[in-house]
Amino acid sequence: MSQSTQNIYGGQAVIEGVMFAGRNANVTAVRRKNNEIKFYEVPRKTTPWIQKLKKIPLVRGVVAILESSAKGSQHLNFSMESYAEDELEEGKDESAAAKTEEKKGWSLSMIVGVAVAGIISFIAGKLVFTVVPALIEQLIFGHAFKNIIVHNLLEGAIKILFLLSYLYIISLTPLIKRLFQYHGAEHKVISAYEAGAELTVSNVQRFTRLHYRCGSSFIVFSVLVGIVVYSFFHWDSLWERVYLRVLLLPVVLGFSYEALRLTNSMRELPVLRFLGYPGLWLQKLTTKEPTDDQVAVSIASFNRVLELDRQGVQS
Repeated sequence: MSQSTQNIYGGQAVIEGVMFAGRNANVTAVRRKNNEIKFYEVPRKTTPWIQKLKKIPLVRGVVAILESSAKGSQHLNFSMESYAEDELEEGKDESAAAKTEEKKGWSLSMIVGVAVAGIISFIAGKLVFTVVPALIEQLIFGHAFKNIIVHNLLEGAIKILFLLSYLYIISLTPLIKRLFQYHGAEHKVISAYEAGAELTVSNVQRFTRLHYRCGSSFIVFSVLVGIVVYSFFHWDSLWERVYLRVLLLPVVLGFSYEALRLTNSMRELPVLRFLGYPGLWLQKLTTKEPTDDQVAVSIASFNRVLELDRQGVQS
């Protein structure tokens, strides 16, 4: 099957599983401690005005990112609750009352986590990632020279260093390492599907864990695009510089999204495919080689998405 006749699918890794987004539903599959694969399905319902916004260049990127953050948090919450249930079941020496109270406490934290991990967390995280490097660069190099472009390049370098250090540190924890393995499993399944291969574990494992359409690539583009966009605006003080960064954040996100779409459409062109290389390099940190069991979970999630899409077409 050629890619031109296929739907474009995407997904994200969750705790002990993978979520895929289809035309009719978003599906998460997670592996429980008893090896059972548990599914969570949320129908995709988009209001007409959001659909219209998603057709406008630059605007569609911001809308898609916020929508993805909001919906993705639901599936992440499901996976975390499933993981918490398994952890509770392992505490066999606890009393039933203690288990109930602990589970209630975890569920409450999950409710808070959904709010934090959704739109609010994305905006807050992006603001921190945007503002802090600007502050650091200004404090260190603010009086060293006047060239704004050099300041922007140094700010971008600090962002990259900050990002790589953060990803490396969290990847050392067992839970995040497994999350990154499921991220790799998600990419392998998408690549196998787009290549027209049968979705078996052995077939999927032959494909690369790196993919041009990954959100990790978007992070890199947002840094590079920011360097260019910020160079068109002059500032006279630290606070004016920070204010401009916050004000221009939607512009940077919009252009970054379009850049990601462009590199994905050009990935088959030998001369232009290098545009996506920075994002692929970052994925060497954000993805790990998955085990066969992890690939099996990813396949199960994706097959369920395909099944629901076929049902939608038939109905």
